[in-house]
Amino acid sequence: MNKVYLDYNASTPLAPEVADHMYPFLKDFYGNPSAVHWAGQPVKEKMNRAREQVSDLLSCSPEEIIFTSGGSEANNLALKGYYFKHLSKGKHIITSKIEHPAIIEPLKFLERLGAELTMLDVDKYGMVSAGDIEKAIREDTILITIMHSNNEVGTLQPIEEIGEIARRHKIAFHTDASQSAGKVPVDVNELNVDMLTIAGHKLYAPKGIGALYIRKGTELEPLIHGAGHEFGMRAGTENTLLAAGLGKACELAGKHVSDSGLADLTDYFWGKLKESFGEEIVLNGHEEKRLPNTLNVSFMNRIGWDILSAIPQLAASTGSACHAGKVELSPVLREMEVPEYIGMGAVRFSLGKFTTKEELDQVVSWLKEVI
Repeated sequence: MNKVYLDYNASTPLAPEVADHMYPFLKDFYGNPSAVHWAGQPVKEKMNRAREQVSDLLSCSPEEIIFTSGGSEANNLALKGYYFKHLSKGKHIITSKIEHPAIIEPLKFLERLGAELTMLDVDKYGMVSAGDIEKAIREDTILITIMHSNNEVGTLQPIEEIGEIARRHKIAFHTDASQSAGKVPVDVNELNVDMLTIAGHKLYAPKGIGALYIRKGTELEPLIHGAGHEFGMRAGTENTLLAAGLGKACELAGKHVSDSGLADLTDYFWGKLKESFGEEIVLNGHEEKRLPNTLNVSFMNRIGWDILSAIPQLAASTGSACHAGKVELSPVLREMEVPEYIGMGAVRFSLGKFTTKEELDQVVSWLKEVI
């Protein structure tokens, strides 16, 4: 076994069914979906179907789905679009300190334009407190944005509870579900969200495609102006090839999102690691309230970067940076107040639909040789 891929949280392979579904768009469906002739209308129908497939996964209406170039653009549209549209109502936005850069950086940009941010702490599991969010609400609070799950440690946030608070205070609520969609059920009505982000390359669709759910009645200022594509929210001729891929991937995800197979495989891997390393390995993040495929562990008094460097045939990741022999903890582990002697040995293993037990056994064997 030459190579093992355990970095599905970074990017998933393209599902074969998705690739097959996309192929006709490279040859037959070349018309502009806005055109009313024979070449354009079939493409428009395919776009409509893709939108339905995405909306089915999120339990919303197709008209509430806006295709974007990925999760980052969807987040930017949600945050900047809402802020610019509702600037007269207030400038205060609430978020957490462990959000993805695709949230933090747009918010810092808005801060330079006058927005006021409250960035909340998290507990030792990387979980934000719904109570802290309610305490942070001010008269001029217009938006709350909290990730559905943490991409690094996998911790699931209390989104439903936060959504109830936001709704009670009549504040818009956005969640970045890029890491969650396709791995756990994501129902926008159960979560009480007004906007939700997904990214194609996190659920076996191509890179360069994502979507933003916008609840009917939620008004945003578009970031890209032009013709009235995407219900007037994103100008530019639609990328039908990639949208079709995302739609098919969402359809596939919906059929298996409640299966326990991936969680069982992750538990199997964690059991093997504990059996091999005992007290020399610890779990980062919540034991139960986390993504079923994500295992962020620390090898005590080791450096995660060194471990992975010694196993070049293993694709996994560590959020910590190593410069000139000095380890800098990832922002997430730092905010979780993980001690340095633990955090510096952190490695994130993220499993996926193509992961096998044989691969996991091989990884454990490699780790034992190195450690």
